[in-house]
Formats: sequence, C-alpha cells, structure tokens
Amino acid sequence: MCLKNIDYNDVLIEAVCGAGKTEIVIETISYYLKLKKKVCFAIPRRQVVIEVSKRLQEIFKNSKVVAVCQGSTSEIDGDLIVCTTHQAYRYYKVFDCLILDEPDAFPYKGNEVLKNIVRTSCKGNIIYLTATIDNYLKKRIKDKSIVHLKLNKRPHGYDLIVPKVIICSFIMMVINLINFLNEHEYCLVFVPTIKMCESLYNFLRLFFDLDYCHSKLEEKDLIIDKFKNKKTRILLSTTILERGVTIENINVCVFYSDHNVFDLASLIQMSGRVGRSFDYPYGDCLFLSSSKNENVDKCIDICKRANYE
Repeated sequence: MCLKNIDYNDVLIEAVCGAGKTEIVIETISYYLKLKKKVCFAIPRRQVVIEVSKRLQEIFKNSKVVAVCQGSTSEIDGDLIVCTTHQAYRYYKVFDCLILDEPDAFPYKGNEVLKNIVRTSCKGNIIYLTATIDNYLKKRIKDKSIVHLKLNKRPHGYDLIVPKVIICSFIMMVINLINFLNEHEYCLVFVPTIKMCESLYNFLRLFFDLDYCHSKLEEKDLIIDKFKNKKTRILLSTTILERGVTIENINVCVFYSDHNVFDLASLIQMSGRVGRSFDYPYGDCLFLSSSKNENVDKCIDICKRANYE
C-alpha cells in the first residue's frame, strides 16, 4: 500500500510499537534504489542512526548506505542516507523519497526549524513512521493531505502488552519496584528525571547488580550495549531509551508514571519495549503512579483497542 501511494502523496504509516516499521518500508526503498534515485531515512535521535544504517546495509548489499550523525560526518554521499533530522540541512532538494521515523519524538517534535530542514531536503514525498500521531499529522489526516495507513499487529501475531497500574505513595512505589525486580530476570526501569534516576540507582545498588543511563553520560552507548547483550540484568533509564532500541526478553517498569515528563506518547513507547521479538513475544509492564492519571488511562485504552481492532 505504501508503494502504491508514495509517488503521488505523502504517506503516514501508523504502526504499533514492535510492528517492524523499518521492514514495512523495505519494498519502497528497494523500488527507489533500483531506479537509481536517492533515499533518506531520517531519525530524530543519533543513537538509532548507526543501528538502522547497519541493518539497511545488510539488506541492500549492492547499495551504498551512509550514516550521517554527530561524530559520523566524514562521508555524507550515498545511495541511501541514514541521518539525524539535524543533518538533513546538508541536503537541499536531494532526496526523491524521505522516510521520517518517529516524527513525534524529541528533538523533532514541535521544532519548526527541523521540519523545514527535512521538507526542503526532499524533492519527492515523505513517509512518516510512528506509533503515536502528533497534532500536525492528525490535522493532515483530517484535511486528507496525507495517505493514512494503519497496522495494529506485530509480526509474531501476539497482542500488545497491556500495562498494569499500581497507584501508591512514593515509598510503596519503591517497594513495588523492588518486588518487580525480584520477580523478573531482565528489567528496564524508566525514571522521569536524571536526578531521580541517579538517586534511585544509588539506593537500589544496595540490593541489586544494576546500571543506569541518561543523556549526559558519555559512556551511555557502552551501557546500552551491555544491557542489550544481557551483561546487565537491570537498567534504569530516562526517556532516552523510550524509542528506537529493541531489546529481547525484557520487562518494563515505569517509575512515577504520572510524572509530567511522561506524556502519552512516552508511555505508549515505553510499554512498547516489551514483547517485541519472535522468541520472546511476552513480558510484563508495570506503571507505578502516585495518583490517577489521564495519560496512563489513555495508554492502557490504546493498547487494549489495538489488540481488538
């Protein structure tokens, strides 16, 4: 369906977390590369650029796939460019097709400068890939200026994991978190702020062998790799890991899920880390909240509806 529409319109692919959004556009990328046309795969966050470029190079062995992001700008020309949205400024009207992954993610979300940079880098049409539609895309769906395609199932066919919610005091949140970590082998714990992440780490290290990760740590890529390779059992993280990273066989706890740092899109993305792979299509997700919260309720409702549609 995407390939049928992209020559004439921008396309929005709304796919649940773990649906394999990259794989969905492989046919379209292949079509343009065979025509010797330029393709861009733009991603808001640099952590994902290298990983996606490696995957695409394995698929398109006869094409030149180039990753362009902070720390990787020595080579910027190729058949298929995988770059951060910031780096799209290097390309003016270059791309015949541009695929924009997670347009609702920081720093692209709400950034008019980045929107203009991305738009002017592409002389053709844009494919938007996301699980969480922002107001800009909702408006375009309403005025029919974009083709809207929807996918509510993951490739393995299992349902999305629906988060369980516990509303309690801060002390009970900590106790419930400890219980969760004792009951599950590999755990990713999302914490709203850097300060809280470090404080919680310093307390939990008394009981568990664990690590923590946030945007200001220079060694964050190494920490993430250790967790992905199961050399770390428990990882505390800010929203830096809410998107773009697939880790097999993990369970997720969102600590203080009613905190204002966690919007609806964040909650959907964090719960979507669970049950993504064919070998481990299951797992648990726990939201620990200090009070009833509208975004938490909406997240649960969206997961349930996706499973029934």
